[in-house]
Amino acid sequence: MAPFDMRCIECGKVHEMTKPIYACSSCGNLLEIAVDIPSVQRRLSGNEWRARPLSVWKYRELLPFGPETTIYSRNEGGTPLIACRNLAEHLGLKNLWIKFDGMNPTGSFKDRGMTAGITKAKDLGMGIVTCASTGNTSASLAAYAGLAGLKCVVLIPEGKVALGKLAQAMMHGAKVVSVKGNFDQALDMVMKASDSLGMYVLNSVNPFRIEGQKTAAYEVCDQLGGSAPDSLYIPVGNGGNSAAYWKGFKEYEGLGVVDSRPRIMGVQAAGSAPVATMFSRGSDTLVPVSKPDTVATAIRIGNPANWKKTVRAIRDSEGSCFTVTDEEILRAQKLMAKMEGIFAEPAGAAAFAGLVKDVTSGAVDRSSKIVCVSTGHGLKDPDVAVGQSERPVMIDASVEALRKVMEGL
Repeated sequence: MAPFDMRCIECGKVHEMTKPIYACSSCGNLLEIAVDIPSVQRRLSGNEWRARPLSVWKYRELLPFGPETTIYSRNEGGTPLIACRNLAEHLGLKNLWIKFDGMNPTGSFKDRGMTAGITKAKDLGMGIVTCASTGNTSASLAAYAGLAGLKCVVLIPEGKVALGKLAQAMMHGAKVVSVKGNFDQALDMVMKASDSLGMYVLNSVNPFRIEGQKTAAYEVCDQLGGSAPDSLYIPVGNGGNSAAYWKGFKEYEGLGVVDSRPRIMGVQAAGSAPVATMFSRGSDTLVPVSKPDTVATAIRIGNPANWKKTVRAIRDSEGSCFTVTDEEILRAQKLMAKMEGIFAEPAGAAAFAGLVKDVTSGAVDRSSKIVCVSTGHGLKDPDVAVGQSERPVMIDASVEALRKVMEGL
């Protein structure tokens, strides 16, 4: 059996991996890359893959590319898993880490998926790549498209993208199109136009994006010395990253690298929480949020394309999905920065905000191993950080004036 094939998550139909396909031709559901564990084990046999430096492509044998495929990489992955002793003590926890994917080349976890997605685009012979984006995807896609010599078109919701992210996409040479509507409308346009306009879609509906992103789960286990955490708190926007982590954890367990898998604890902003609402109602049906609103722009998505994958991941892991308010997100952002030196964008603080909420309610085993995923760097959205920070104090150029300021420390 081949190490990999591309299958529908609902009906199981196998699709060709040599064509740009994003949905099942039979039932219209999402596709995923299925991994045949024995075949992959044979690929891994006889090489020293575990000794390689941490990066997405450390795990090349676990990704659906042949040895002859040209890889387009900027050394993404290998991001720090930070032991947060100060925050752990503050919350009364024994073991707390933050996986800070804001240290990727363009400042977000999107680079993990984009190196795989752009590699696939080149392998398929595509000349133009595209995405709809709340910011981070457009920045990452534009950077990797430039690396691979591809044309890039990104659609963003009008006035809803942080300037730091928009600046990246423009500087990397993308054609940036502002859509009079929200992210969901922009994604709908991308999907409808891709075939007729000859563009390869690299939103997380693309299963090769998820393959790159799943490597974060491998890294977490390797960084924990060959074990999985007990719980993984992760922000949920379009739902691709939580599904990718779960896929990675399952595969690592199947390969015998670890002997357990964590609960996936999805966290959504209260103003943009269709998946969390599903869980609170005990429903199997997603009701989109028509006008999502949150300071965490990266997860301001009302109709997540990957909702079926993320719901399956959360339920299969016996986890949950719940909400935090913008105020809770901003408090968490400041705590992470002040107590651990981790400057995350608001969406990158949502997972930690969710953990704080669970600790407060008594829903956490304080001795368990907990990892919070921080998806993007704070410099992505500096306006939010400046808006909630104390302004600089203006003084005369004298030691006495400085002494008076320091009296208030």
